[in-house]
Amino acid sequence: MLGKREGGGRSVITNTPVRVKICGISDPETALAATEAGADALGFVFAPSRRQVTPEQARAIIETLPPFVARVGVFVNAAPTRVTEIALHCGLTAVQLSGDEPPGYDALLNIPLIRTLRVGNGRPLPDLKEYRAGAFLFDTYREGSYGGTGTAFDWSLLKKINCPGPLILAGGLDAVNVREAVRLVRPYAVDVSGGVETDGRKDIQKIKEFINLAKGVN
Repeated sequence: MLGKREGGGRSVITNTPVRVKICGISDPETALAATEAGADALGFVFAPSRRQVTPEQARAIIETLPPFVARVGVFVNAAPTRVTEIALHCGLTAVQLSGDEPPGYDALLNIPLIRTLRVGNGRPLPDLKEYRAGAFLFDTYREGSYGGTGTAFDWSLLKKINCPGPLILAGGLDAVNVREAVRLVRPYAVDVSGGVETDGRKDIQKIKEFINLAKGVN
């Protein structure tokens, strides 16, 4: 899911449709339906959450997936040895750090890495030069929360950030706002979880609609 960089700035979006990551996958039926609908990546949450899966559950799902779909493990403040162990066990293609892991943590992992950075609500903008990640995911900041807020942040804040790698946009995205988000931010990828759920469960029709809308932006 990690793309090319240009001149130290954000990844370039030309005629290639934005990539889509469906996060919080917890069953094989949803995983297969999402890939058939055009999802480029699936996210498996290993941190405490209502969407959390065990390594065994994730591995069983991943074994059913076509090889071209990225499998991203989401971790929050886990020991790097544990992250590596789970990544190898499950066959992850990338890991996403969504906690308070220090910049030096990146060098301890030998797997493609996505850094989650929470912005908005008065939080100071991060200095991305500290990190060695291959891509950067921007999510909404809420004190005490590590994602899944269901609310969007002010996308114009990203204009003030020189992103040294592919930019992934998250935070409150759904079928209502994803087209505008892609047009304004021009991200490498968008990430969604709660925005494609009904009553706390992934909704296949919402997933299909979200992917079609996101990838339909020129």
